[in-house]
Formats: sequence, structure tokens, C-alpha cells
Amino acid sequence: MAENILHLERLTMQFGGVTAVNDLTMDVYKDEIVALIGPNGAGKTTVFNCITGVYEPTNGSVSFCGKTIVSNRPQGKMKKLYTGEYRGEDLKIISPTPDKITKLGIARTFQNIRLFKTMTVFENVLVAKHMRARQNFLSATFRLNFKEEQRMREESLALLEEQGLLQYKDEIASNLPYGLQRRLEISRALATEPKLLMLDEPAAGMNPQETQELADFIVQIKDKYNLTVLMIEHHMDLVMKISERIYVLDFGKLIAHGTPEEVQKNQRVIDAYLGVAEDA
Repeated sequence: MAENILHLERLTMQFGGVTAVNDLTMDVYKDEIVALIGPNGAGKTTVFNCITGVYEPTNGSVSFCGKTIVSNRPQGKMKKLYTGEYRGEDLKIISPTPDKITKLGIARTFQNIRLFKTMTVFENVLVAKHMRARQNFLSATFRLNFKEEQRMREESLALLEEQGLLQYKDEIASNLPYGLQRRLEISRALATEPKLLMLDEPAAGMNPQETQELADFIVQIKDKYNLTVLMIEHHMDLVMKISERIYVLDFGKLIAHGTPEEVQKNQRVIDAYLGVAEDA
């Protein structure tokens, strides 16, 4: 049986009187590409924000590689579990902030590209590479570990070459064409050496040719870096082409999940989403 890399158990997120995510249970297995789809406002990005430590869910839990990284119960008492080495639930708890989640092996991109726009392409990747630095506080403070810095620089250049971005290494990130900015954002995520890559509408703003190239790119990096991919996407051609399983949300509630073929034939999905015009 495939390894369960991500498990959401009855995840709920409320903002005042609005329930953005409602009692969601879902699984993502190792080496899969899984899509999370639904109409605008269905709660998809909220799910991503709960997984990555941006939001503390109102209820439910998130487990990664068999270890609970956040849990909350209806009484409203947040139980935050240590996000480094797992030592059990009786431990004094550390908040699962986004940087700790990243160090665990979860990387994400955003619907609106969030590059360091005034930095170069190379600097964007190098900053992310520092998430995996082996140096301690003393050596980082006094710049003693030159070998470590050189290693990260070399690995950043190698990653840019692998992703076809080396020729742009000295370009300011904001000067790149839109499609290359998307590729750079994904490359920056790869620099953190993730096990799970979460893509939030990676094809947003792309034309059909760029979307096709993106689909090929996602499959290539999944295989090359042994990744599991969870993505939010409105482009159904992309979703149906590369996803192995699909979860469908509507008003924060899971209304269907299954293979692309099963989801396409589901009447609830057709009524809620596939039967209306896309607004990617």
C-alpha cells in the first residue's frame, strides 16, 4: 500500500460566522499528483494555508509523513505539536509556523507570484537554499563556514541549470516574462528540498501553450526530485491530464473525490463546477 504522506482529518476553518473549510478529510499518497478543485471561494487556498501554518484551523488535524503537525479540537484549545523531531503529544508544544513547516519538507507556491522581485534569479534560489543550511548560529553570524556557503551557491546554480534558468541568473526576478517567473517560483520551492510540493494555481494567467509546457514541467520535476504534488488549479485540461486523483470542494465542503474519470462523471461536480464556465 502506498505511503500516506499527507492526511487531513476533519479539518475546519472558520472566520467569524463564515466556514471556509468544513470538516474536510483527505489523503495524499507518496509519489502522487493530486488536485484540489472547486469554484472560486470554495476554500481551496484556505486548506493550503492551514497545512502550511499560515492559519490555525478551528478544528481538525494535519499529519505529514505519519506525524501530526497541528491539531485542534472543538473546545477551541489549540494543540500545537513540535514540528521538528516528533516526541509524542505530551511534549511542550511549539507553534507550527510556515518556516518550520518548510523545514519538515513541505514547500508551496502562491496564486499570485511571490518572488523577491528586486533580487536576481540566483539570489531568489539561494535564499531558499539557506533553509537547508548545515551551519550553526555561530558560523552563520561570523561567516566562518565559507565551504557551506560555497556549497549552497553551487547547488543553486546547478538547480537553475536543471530548470533552464541559468542564463537568467543575473536578471532581476521581476524583469522575467510571466512564464519564467512561475518557473522560478517553483525552482525556489525546489531549493528547500521538499517531499511535498504544493502548487496554488500554477497555470493562472498562462496561455494554452504555456499551460501544456507547465504540465510537462510538473511531471518532469515530480519524477526527477521524487516529489509528491498537491495542486489547486482551474485549468481542467491540466488537472485531467496529470492528476491521479482529484478532490472537489464547494462552499468549503468536500462533494466528491476520485480519479479524473470518476470526477468528470459526478453529477454534483458537474452542477457545482464543471457545468459552469471556468474563471481561471
